[in-house]
Amino acid sequence: MTTQAALSLAPPRVITTGHNPAGTSVFEAEAAVPLFRPLGPAGPGFGRFHSRLVVPVSNTTSPPDLSKTIPRAPPNGVIFCSTDIAPGAKVPMHRTLSVDYIVVLEGEIVLLLDGGEEKAVRKGELIVQRGVNHSWENRGTEICRMIVVMVGAEKVVLGDGTVLEETVIKR
Repeated sequence: MTTQAALSLAPPRVITTGHNPAGTSVFEAEAAVPLFRPLGPAGPGFGRFHSRLVVPVSNTTSPPDLSKTIPRAPPNGVIFCSTDIAPGAKVPMHRTLSVDYIVVLEGEIVLLLDGGEEKAVRKGELIVQRGVNHSWENRGTEICRMIVVMVGAEKVVLGDGTVLEETVIKR
């Protein structure tokens, strides 16, 4: 893969289904999702595909447009999104109040935890992340694309009563 290709993947294409007035299944939408880069052009790119503020969801209403926000699961909701991280890039340490189901779709990424542990996660491998303080680092030569489903979760409460709060990545 060339250096230019390694720094850019095609935007994710999302196909959405639904129902017509008679209740027959139909394709409602198809679109490439542009990436939102709140930390600048070299920072991570986020694609938000679908989000709901509460679960269970309605399959007859449209989701809110949160395409220009850093993905965070609503407290009682769910979000389906992607994250692209360029070679050499690192995402700061942060904690989300969610359980995150993650698939590394392209490239590889190093998942770092606040206790100093780290694991390399490769294309096709999966992560179940449960409200931990973490960062991402792409030590490879290709862009890493992760597909993520985040589900709102309760705050983690330690045995001594300490509550682990969400942390926010600063722009």
